[in-house]
Amino acid sequence: MTGSREVITGGDFKRMVSGAYSEFLLEYENINSQEGAGTLPGTHILRTMGAAVLPLADAKDDSIGGLSRRVATAAVFGARGNAGVVLAQMFRGIATGLIGKYEATGSEFGKAFQYGILYAQRIMPDKKESPFIYVAKAVAKGAYHAVRDGMPISEILEKAISTGEEAVEQSGHNDAGAHIMFSFLKGCLKGLDGNFVSPAVSLSLGLGTHKNMPDPRKDRVRPYCVHLRVKNSKANVYEFEQRMKDFSSFSIVERTSGMIDVHLHTDHVGKAIDQALGWGPLRDVKITNMSESHVLPAHDALMKVAALAVARNADEAQKLQNSGASILVSGSEESSPSVSEIVGAAHSDLASSYVLVSSSPDYKLVFQQAKKLLGNRVELVLAESFDEAVAALKKFSTGLSAVENAIVMREN
Repeated sequence: MTGSREVITGGDFKRMVSGAYSEFLLEYENINSQEGAGTLPGTHILRTMGAAVLPLADAKDDSIGGLSRRVATAAVFGARGNAGVVLAQMFRGIATGLIGKYEATGSEFGKAFQYGILYAQRIMPDKKESPFIYVAKAVAKGAYHAVRDGMPISEILEKAISTGEEAVEQSGHNDAGAHIMFSFLKGCLKGLDGNFVSPAVSLSLGLGTHKNMPDPRKDRVRPYCVHLRVKNSKANVYEFEQRMKDFSSFSIVERTSGMIDVHLHTDHVGKAIDQALGWGPLRDVKITNMSESHVLPAHDALMKVAALAVARNADEAQKLQNSGASILVSGSEESSPSVSEIVGAAHSDLASSYVLVSSSPDYKLVFQQAKKLLGNRVELVLAESFDEAVAALKKFSTGLSAVENAIVMREN
C-alpha cells in the first residue's frame, strides 16, 4: 500500500512533546511506586522531559527536523537516571529519522518513531529480556505494521499502544519501564489530538509549574561548548565575563597576548556570538555540540589525570575528596546527576584525562552516556555502592594514566 499522505508539521511535533511531558506530570508518581527502572524513575523521566521540552518554548526554527534535533540534544544532555537515558535515546532515534525534513508524512514520522524504539533498545544491551525491552519490541512491531499499511500517525500510535498492551497482558511483563513507554506514547497521542487532560505545559501559553513538582527551568541544559578569541587589548575582562554569564552555565574569560580567550557552555550560540562581536573582531571560533560524540579540546591542564565522583551531601563529599576525587558532582539515587553535569565537569579544563567513578547502579547509563560523548580521554569505574566507590578511589594515583587507573580501580 502507499504511505499516508498526512503531513506532520513542526507545530504538531511541539504538541506531541508537550503532551508527553503532560502525561508524565500525571503519571510520574505512579511510575515511582512501581518496581524496575531504578530509584524514582518517574521523577528522573519527568526531569529529563523538562530538559527536552524547554528549547521548544523559544525555538525560531519551525521545521520538524530542526525541532526534533533540538529536543534530542536537550534530552540526551539533560538525561537523569537510567530511565531518562533510555527516553533520551528514543528522542535521538526519532530525530535521526526526521533529519533534514521541514515536515514529514505520517509514514515518514512512523518510521522515525521506529528508529526511536530501536535506539532505546540499543542502550540496554545487557537487559534484552527486561520488561521495557519486551514491551518496546511489541510496540515497534505494532508500529511497523501500521506504517506498512499506510495509517495516519494517530493510528500508528494507537496501534503501537494496543499491541504493547496486548503483549503485557499475555506475558505479565509489566513494571515501571513498561509504564514509561505507554505514558510516552499516550502523551504523544493526546498532544497530537490536542486532548490535554493534565496540569499541562502549554508551549503556546508558556511553561508553568505546580506545587511539589520538579520545575523544568532548573533542568535547562547548555549543550553547546563555544571557544573563541576576541581581538581587543583594552576590554574589561571581568565585565565581558559577567555579560557572558547571562546565557551560559559555565564561562571562562582570560586575556592572553592582546586577545581575550573565551570558553563557555550555552544553549544560545547566536546570542553568545553576537555578544562577543560587540567586543571586537573574532578569531578561532569553535562550536561543539556536547550531546554528540566529541573530543575534549586540547589545553594546558593543571593535572595529567583527575577522578570525578558523585556526592549526595557534605559528609560524602569530604570522604570522596579524602579518598582521591578531585571533582565532585552533586547527586543521589533519588536525584541522579544529569549527563550534562558529568560532561560539563569534564570540560572544566582541570585535567587532560578523567576517571569517572559511579557509586550506584542507578547512574550506570548516565555515566556510560557521558563516556560515549567524551571518548577515550575518559574512563569509567562503575561501582555498585558508595563504599565501593570510596574503595576504588583509594587506589587512584596521579602517577598513572586514566586507563591504568581504571584497571587498578576496578580490581576487587
